[in-house]
Amino acid sequence: MTRRTDKRIVVWGGGSWGTALAVHLARRADRVALWVYDQGQYETMASARGNPDFLPGVALPENMDLFHRPPELPYQGDLWLSITPTQYLRNLWKEIAPRLEKTTIVVSASKGIENGTLLLPSEIIESFTGAGDVVALSGPSFARDFVNGDPTAVVFASPGAENARKAQELFSFDNLRGYYSADRKGVELGGAVKNVIAIASGLATGLGFGPNAVAAIITRGVREISRLGATMGCQPETFAGLSGLGDLVLTCYGTESRNRSLGIRLGKGEKLQDILDSMRMVAEGVPTTLSIHKLRESLGIEMPISMAVHGIIYESVPPRKALEALLARSLKRENE
Repeated sequence: MTRRTDKRIVVWGGGSWGTALAVHLARRADRVALWVYDQGQYETMASARGNPDFLPGVALPENMDLFHRPPELPYQGDLWLSITPTQYLRNLWKEIAPRLEKTTIVVSASKGIENGTLLLPSEIIESFTGAGDVVALSGPSFARDFVNGDPTAVVFASPGAENARKAQELFSFDNLRGYYSADRKGVELGGAVKNVIAIASGLATGLGFGPNAVAAIITRGVREISRLGATMGCQPETFAGLSGLGDLVLTCYGTESRNRSLGIRLGKGEKLQDILDSMRMVAEGVPTTLSIHKLRESLGIEMPISMAVHGIIYESVPPRKALEALLARSLKRENE
């Protein structure tokens, strides 16, 4: 039986994963407040006491409060969970940071790299809070499987690990098991770049290739993420863990993966804008591809799969031509 606490939690983001985690946390906390950005979605959720747009069939617990306007925050909260798409984080935190109390733990579950600044989600948040202990939450976790009771493992990372361990303790119950790490940058890089590699795996599938091609993309994708992480001072073992290989495998093979689905449709010849216009949720791999391209150029490192995805999305390179260019690269030692 879940042990109740007197904690109050605020979740900033009412998508599928935000709603799933809010429902999960409501079984442990005294109260959970869920912020919903879109007014129409907020009104639907308030009326249905569920999230039929993003997580149909899942009821919201009685101790969950919904709100739409940030000034209507019902209580401060002992922990804030930020789970907004990375490219919208800056606008959100510019508004809500003044309401944050110093004792409140902040956990970020956003995955991506901000265009222009090339900041990771925790770094965007800390640019407004001034603190240096935001916790990154990442790992292989589809919302639907999680709320259905599937065993799910994630990692909590913060530089000093103290807040990561506090978050680990609060979140870890029932079917969710959390691990902690001090390599926050590595955890966030893994969660960001895997979406770009997942687009590539979808492209291969859309072009008609089978598991051989996807396995090759995953394996070489791990090398790309590890190479970037090593250059940025991350711990190598992070990329063999939940936020690296674990999340990469799920996103490249899982049918619920938005980035994989986008890649499949691109591989079948659909136009990018038509795909984006048809999607209700954000495919973080698209803007992250642009950020990775800029980051790779500034660091002078080789990331051929990410470069190929950038060429397809931002330079109109035909998917099959991009694949042929990957296969035509000069031969080299595997771990070079």
